[in-house]
Amino acid sequence: MSKHFDLKKAGLKATLPRMKILTLFMAETGQHLTAEDIFRKLIADDDEVSLATVYRVLTQFVQAGLLTRHHFEGGRAIYEVNHGDHHDHLVCLQCGHVQEFVDEEIEKRQHVIARQYGFEVEDHALHIYVDCLRENCPRKKSSP
Repeated sequence: MSKHFDLKKAGLKATLPRMKILTLFMAETGQHLTAEDIFRKLIADDDEVSLATVYRVLTQFVQAGLLTRHHFEGGRAIYEVNHGDHHDHLVCLQCGHVQEFVDEEIEKRQHVIARQYGFEVEDHALHIYVDCLRENCPRKKSSP
């Protein structure tokens, strides 16, 4: 298991619910999951854990710096592993799929623009809301 996910170093005991949720995130590399996604996966694996426990563990993981929480369009919180690297997000308005990306030109332009207006960038989050153009997108919701 990654040293990044050392629960003891994060000040957390290795309880069964924490270990199960941690294992899910380790298996779902690059995924952005809601609390409900995690709850459904645990239930599908016959794990007895409540949705309240999932939310509590996710909050603890965010506070410990193990996960990052995002609030994209639609108001639901999405969680991802905090690898400590910066990236931005494309968020599909049709199915909610989140695609990470890094673009050095965008990063440079943000600093230039901030300086033009008399600011210095301390931190930023860029979320671009998109529509999928692929006709056979496996994640696209079908029309009713």
